[in-house]
Amino acid sequence: MADCIKLTINGVDVVESEVPPNTTLLNYLRQNVHLTGTKEGCAEGDCGACTVVVVDEDAPGGPTFRSVNSCLMLLPMLHGRRIFTVDGLKDGDNYHPVQVAMAEALGSQCGYCTPGFIMSMFEACYRSDLQAEWKLDDQICGNLCRCTGYRPIRDALRNVAGQCPTDRFSAELKANVSPPESLLYESQGQTFSMPRSLDELWSVLDAHPNHRFVTGATDLGLHVTKRHASYECLVSLERLEGLRGITETEGTWHIGATTPLSDIEDATEDVLRPLARMLRFFGARQIKNRGTLGGNVCNASPIGDTPPVLMALDATVHLLSKAGERKIGIDEFFLGYRKTALQPGEILAAVSIPKPSSKLRMATYKLSRRRELDISAVCAAFAVEVDDHGNVRSARLAFGGMAATTKRASGVEQAIIGKPFDEVHIRQAATFLSQDFQPIADHRGSVWYRETVARNLLVGFCAEARAPGCKSLPDRPVGTVLVEENP
Repeated sequence: MADCIKLTINGVDVVESEVPPNTTLLNYLRQNVHLTGTKEGCAEGDCGACTVVVVDEDAPGGPTFRSVNSCLMLLPMLHGRRIFTVDGLKDGDNYHPVQVAMAEALGSQCGYCTPGFIMSMFEACYRSDLQAEWKLDDQICGNLCRCTGYRPIRDALRNVAGQCPTDRFSAELKANVSPPESLLYESQGQTFSMPRSLDELWSVLDAHPNHRFVTGATDLGLHVTKRHASYECLVSLERLEGLRGITETEGTWHIGATTPLSDIEDATEDVLRPLARMLRFFGARQIKNRGTLGGNVCNASPIGDTPPVLMALDATVHLLSKAGERKIGIDEFFLGYRKTALQPGEILAAVSIPKPSSKLRMATYKLSRRRELDISAVCAAFAVEVDDHGNVRSARLAFGGMAATTKRASGVEQAIIGKPFDEVHIRQAATFLSQDFQPIADHRGSVWYRETVARNLLVGFCAEARAPGCKSLPDRPVGTVLVEENP
């Protein structure tokens, strides 16, 4: 087990044994190794100015580049990783094709946001799955620009997306890299552990009872950057063997807790559409590259986007401890505000989702002030089975943002079972929402707004779900003004 952090930055091996474990990658790049091309804008993963690229060794299909927010990653999380920043793209006197494309498209003015855009576009340059127009928007929706406007930037992205040039960076993806050692790093009174096996994990937990679990740090990182929190002991589950990946059995989808949301979105686009549909606007590409399903579930936020989907789909959570495994329904997992059924020394290992019946009608919805990169005011997931006579046989209707935790609309469910699945009966049943939920008012929405939206979503679902299954979201670009290429 290593006691120092070993990583590679722009092809240079770095060994670190002194900085506190709570140091963000952004601060380390700027203050310790003086790579100041990476900028700090918001320090909360919204603006994208801090974007860098990490080689994800465990990605489906082999190593690939992932754009990430360096402001939300703690340095020990990069143990054994290869990182590239905007400072390392130029090869001698030759600029990278992404840099050339940005300059030729006049996509930069003040230049502050440009390094982050460049690194998001760098990931796109080596992707081979950007055929859909919405994926171009998704690639850079986590990068903000105050001066240039997005059309020239998007033009630059169009010119380089999917190029996959044969260069020193593509060679990096083919390099034979040994898996990193486990890490137990201590400095200045702080400890960071990254075990590789369950046995190592149990030993670390026994030795450090005041630990805090972390994986992607898209939420915990905010506590470090915004609330200046300092954690005595962080235990990362990110590299634990057996906790990442998606497997399919005859009747079930099994998703490992440390699987990044971007992997889940790609894998479920056609086969588990309700989940993919919610992930479409879950967050920026940088956030989805780091955020995990297990992290979003265990966060137990009342406005978490994946719990309503899992609840509507009747998911089961798999919990592991030194004593063994136990399984509970997702309905039993959330006990209250930010409170779960996890016991001390227990981790969420996986989530299993039964394959939906061919007669199931499903949809998921996210309501927020912005379409891209925003927190839900209300999110909802519905799954209704209708019999051959058009009557509701079963219903699972779950809402986020309507209570202290994700919750099913049990009164509405009971009111529609046995009734025709039509607008008249859905509207009648929707009156029970006031008994099922007592939402709060905050800056995202008033009580009236949330109650009205919830009713409207139910009615809209009935109109949308005329046939079994779940429709894909339309391919609508972010821009409201489009230029027709061939008028």
